[in-house]
Amino acid sequence: MLTGLSIRDVVLIEALDLEFDSGLGVLTGETGAGKSILLDALGLALGMRADSGLVRTGAERAQVTASFEAPLAGSNLASILANNEIEIEGGEALMIRRSVRADGGSKAFINDQPCSAALLREVGTYLVEIHGQHDDRGLLNPRGHRALLDVFGRCDTALVAAHFEKWQEAKLRLETAREALENATRDREWLEHAVTELQKFAPEEGEEEHLATERADMQKGERIAEDLRAVLEAFEGSDSGLAKLRSAARRLDRLANEHALLAESLTALDRAVIEASEAEDKLIAATQALSFDPERLDAIEIRLFELRGLARKHGVQPEALAELTEELAAKLDAIEAGGEGLAKLEAEVSACATAYLDAAKSVSAQRTEAAKRLDKAVAAELAPLKLDAAQFQTAVETLPEDRWTASGKDRVEFLISTNPGAPFAPLAKIASGGELSRFILALKVALAEEGGAGTIIFDEIDRGVGGAVASAIGERLARLAGAGKQLLAVTHSPQVAAKGQAHYFIAKSSEGTVTRTGVTRLDAEGRRQEIARMLSGAEITDEARAQAARLMEGV
Repeated sequence: MLTGLSIRDVVLIEALDLEFDSGLGVLTGETGAGKSILLDALGLALGMRADSGLVRTGAERAQVTASFEAPLAGSNLASILANNEIEIEGGEALMIRRSVRADGGSKAFINDQPCSAALLREVGTYLVEIHGQHDDRGLLNPRGHRALLDVFGRCDTALVAAHFEKWQEAKLRLETAREALENATRDREWLEHAVTELQKFAPEEGEEEHLATERADMQKGERIAEDLRAVLEAFEGSDSGLAKLRSAARRLDRLANEHALLAESLTALDRAVIEASEAEDKLIAATQALSFDPERLDAIEIRLFELRGLARKHGVQPEALAELTEELAAKLDAIEAGGEGLAKLEAEVSACATAYLDAAKSVSAQRTEAAKRLDKAVAAELAPLKLDAAQFQTAVETLPEDRWTASGKDRVEFLISTNPGAPFAPLAKIASGGELSRFILALKVALAEEGGAGTIIFDEIDRGVGGAVASAIGERLARLAGAGKQLLAVTHSPQVAAKGQAHYFIAKSSEGTVTRTGVTRLDAEGRRQEIARMLSGAEITDEARAQAARLMEGV
């Protein structure tokens, strides 16, 4: 809901600050007083074209600040602001500020954070609807008609959306599987050869490293074989140093009890024997590990050469060959089982499509029934608005399958026929300016939709009508503004003005060569005087005041 509007240096408005309440607010004034300037200023704040012609003569820039109630948590508007990193603290007002310089440059801010005009327009659709003589948005846009009918008919599309998502996911899985199978089938001959070759070679994980290490050890053993043999000879035979140490240890063991130093000597000698024995064991193990076997070395060389050649052929590292073998074998198996897998996926797609279609048909039936009720409700509003010769129709038609969505398979459009026997056509193509605004009002009253923009503005909806029709318009505006809604109506009709809960008087004044437009919020007596002026013209009579009082009764 619009709570405040601050205007600086816009056309004839030098400085203006207005506050707004919920309910029906009316804006009146003499022709040419500048009522359209207010709407132009609000339009600037809502992202409309920043025309430098809006800047008051002599001023450097024009600026408009519009304040709105904070968006509800979880609402579409709150999501849009969050996605654009614009944070609204709990209970904080939503402030939109837009300025345009005399040279044409403009700036826009939402809660003091810079933003684009495109974002302002997107945000503005959730804040304000403006219906005027040349309105081409809101209810005239067929893209929103289905959602409006769903709200009116309480058509729940959640199940349709859930089945649609599952259907699309199943179709994607099927398309992916088909593409993979086609690619695999195209390469089948190559796959068969590659798998046969790899499986015959049977590469093992980590094989290259193991073979390379074994080859390096064998090559080292060839170089140091003679030295190793010489070292081992020192440990062999009864005359070897280790044999003599063991013999000495046995003799000393018999003498160790004779003196403490002999016992200590035996302990040291035992350690020497143990260390020498460990050295002998390690030498023998090293000799075996570094043993040179020409035949084995040749086999290793051949295996490494073939292993690395296969890796280059398949464009992978040697250690990845084992995994590649399994992967290619799996692809080959998939070709064999592909037909069966596709059949299962096709059956899944068919089942999901059937579930979606069943849910969509149910919603379509609800829409068809809701359309009849909406047509009847709108028809009841047309006659009092001097549109009794017109007919309204909610067209519900089935779209081709490629245009089905998560909302169902229907296209919905509001159509009218302005004269008996005339064909039905879209609102904007048939209705004149005054008729169009009244049609929109009839629709708004019949729909009484929840959500949507928090503020609705009707610009001269009563043009060309008076008397009972004007009274009917005023009554419907007041009814639509009930239950916390906010409506603002620019009007020349005293009958409409009398229904307002708040009344703003727009007047133009001149001081020398300077002309200014101002807006005053009228009290009860001011309202009576203004409505009397609207009834009688320049000279306000007592009869006009009395008539104004009667019109205001019950408001």
